[in-house]
Amino acid sequence: MPTAVEFDAIVYGATGYTGRLVAEYLLKTYGVGDAVKWAMAGRSADKLAEVRDLIGAPTTLPLIVADAHDAVALEDMARRAKVVITTAGPYQLYGADLVAACAKVGCDYVDLTGESNWIATMMAAHEQTAKASGARLVFSCGFDSIPFDMGVWFVQREAAARLGAPTPRVRGRVRNMLGGLSGGTMASGMVTMAAVQKDPTIGAVLANPFALTPGFSGPPQPDGDQTYEDTVTGSWVASFMMAGINTKAVHRTNFLLGHPWGTDFQYDEMLMISGPPQEGARPAVGFDFGGANPPKPGEGPTRAEREAGFYDILFIAEAADGHTVRAAVKGDMDPGYGSTSKILAEAGLALAFDVSRASTPGGCWTAAAAMGPALLERLPAKAGLTFAVEA
Repeated sequence: MPTAVEFDAIVYGATGYTGRLVAEYLLKTYGVGDAVKWAMAGRSADKLAEVRDLIGAPTTLPLIVADAHDAVALEDMARRAKVVITTAGPYQLYGADLVAACAKVGCDYVDLTGESNWIATMMAAHEQTAKASGARLVFSCGFDSIPFDMGVWFVQREAAARLGAPTPRVRGRVRNMLGGLSGGTMASGMVTMAAVQKDPTIGAVLANPFALTPGFSGPPQPDGDQTYEDTVTGSWVASFMMAGINTKAVHRTNFLLGHPWGTDFQYDEMLMISGPPQEGARPAVGFDFGGANPPKPGEGPTRAEREAGFYDILFIAEAADGHTVRAAVKGDMDPGYGSTSKILAEAGLALAFDVSRASTPGGCWTAAAAMGPALLERLPAKAGLTFAVEA
């Protein structure tokens, strides 16, 4: 971490749809310069000032101008903060220089990317630099992938307490969810598809559940592309569009923690449905794509839609003898934006205030591996999440 910093946190990409929500959350929850010293950053001073006025922040809220491709400006910005919270995606287009800057100067970093091919590239490029500087680089700190990563971490902790050991299998099951997608999320997906077309090897990374565990490859994983009646879950299940992202985070958490769940650990993630799908029915994915009018960059669910949204995810830890522990993670707003903005902000603050470098030194991390206990306190207290064991 830089030796002298002005800010506990800087929100980079604050003029975007999700960045504005993060800034709005920090303002509402912590004010300006009292409990948390924070600033907004982006490439346009005028747009930053506009967002500051839009969210009702005082003119004393600092604004920092730094273009996503200006390495000098990004390094100068990173030196001023304990942690940079970035929403500036698609990360494959706009994120690499900021990761490099934080790794170089020792500033902690959190993002909300679901671009796992990009994460693999960033890990390969900056792991050693971050270890040397002390920067903790924590990817996927929104709905991608904290509720799932932390859900598995939580249910395995409970399994160890109740069954005597963690289990070799966990089922992640999205029981219910209401939420839409923003234009930024749609753009990230399109950029990833274009990258696969240009370089087919990226497709192999996206398909590999162990793509983020360099040097380790575990056993074959359950097939999440099927639709079937899952007797352990007690429901029919179908594919879930985020499974390919979240499963990589879960396996990396197990890897970073030294495989407490075993080197033979299996995890799959699916969407619970009411029964066998009807012929010709649209495949289950778990999100509303906006129909014929998908959102453009900068657009997303309205405040009313965000507040009406929610999610309920069941995790079943299954021991070899058939005994199970069931736990649920629930969120009180739409997953991708209302909830994500709160989760991302609290993840950044957990690094800034709660997590020592003795327990979590510099390097590339997942949220649960880097700050599981801190998030288990912060997220229910501040971000509207609940973690509970079910009978």
